[in-house]
Amino acid sequence: MGGTNPYIEKAEYELPNTAYTVTFVQPDGTVTTVTVNPAQIPFGETGLPGSLLDIAMGNGVDLEHVCGGVCACSTCHVVVKEGLASCNEGTDDEYDQLDEAPMTTLQSRLSCQCVPNGTQNIVVEIPAVNKNLVREGH
Repeated sequence: MGGTNPYIEKAEYELPNTAYTVTFVQPDGTVTTVTVNPAQIPFGETGLPGSLLDIAMGNGVDLEHVCGGVCACSTCHVVVKEGLASCNEGTDDEYDQLDEAPMTTLQSRLSCQCVPNGTQNIVVEIPAVNKNLVREGH
């Protein structure tokens, strides 16, 4: 899907100049660490270029994103456990969407809007409740 949402405030962000790592912790405890090479950004068309969702999708990490990464839902909600200070500031539109997500914390972000600048390594926890139960149910 991908693309942009013309109805929201554009997020300001700084892309990294140096390599850094993002460690994704899945609800079942599975840990995937990705080394982000700034020259490879963007990894795809989902989320802002260099966003946590872009990095996840480009590296085979399962992270729900029903709206295609355009800040129109809250399914890509993550908790940035380490390195939040190196990420761009969230917009009012992002925080409005986060209000719809269950189990948010002060470290919660939409992964489609959260872009690290590469000055710190990042640890991201993917909450169990971000799964799309309609898709997951059998």
